Amino acid sequence: MKQIPINRVLAHLKKAAQQWVTPSVTFISVQTKDPFKILMSTLLSLRTKDATTIQASERLFRLAETPKAMLKLSRKQIEQTIFPVGFYRTKAKRILEICQTLLNEYKGQVPDQLDELLKLKGVGRKTANLVLTLGFQKHGICVDTHVHRISNRWGLVKTKTPEQTEFALMKALPKRHWIAYNDLLVSFGQNICQPISPWCSRCPIEKNCPRIGIKRNR
Repeated sequence: MKQIPINRVLAHLKKAAQQWVTPSVTFISVQTKDPFKILMSTLLSLRTKDATTIQASERLFRLAETPKAMLKLSRKQIEQTIFPVGFYRTKAKRILEICQTLLNEYKGQVPDQLDELLKLKGVGRKTANLVLTLGFQKHGICVDTHVHRISNRWGLVKTKTPEQTEFALMKALPKRHWIAYNDLLVSFGQNICQPISPWCSRCPIEKNCPRIGIKRNR
């Protein structure tokens, strides 16, 4: 199988992405470079539609923009503010736990190291890498379902889990693409390369795609 020309493919996607809806956390990161807000928005975004995440984040940040200010809110206040994000009660609890940890152990600052971010309750590799890349502009590869699926469809990696994909991409993907990779593939996955019956007829990289595992397309 011919190897996908990744540099050319990503260049095409960057151009095409200007016409697509921006992922929620990326949208928020453009408005603010504050790692704390990016962390909070990323937590809210899990299992939640982008439009809902953006609106909930904006409501929450009008009430509190720092861990110290967030801890002045009750769990009930946060629940009411972020509703209807998915699992809003659990997320409200998690927000308060994380803010307390940030104050107790990091002087109220979001850590800029992956290992430290992973110590925060409820923060997995996807969230931690998104905070690193968007909040601190540090190299990392954030792998969500879109990145995992599309990277395998391209034959860039051959993996079974997002964590395997992250480490495989570190070897397969030129480092200059790491930070932007998640943004591009999330937009691409939401708008074109969908899980079932992707829009191959609209795809800007259709000629370069091996379509691995695709049984039906539009």
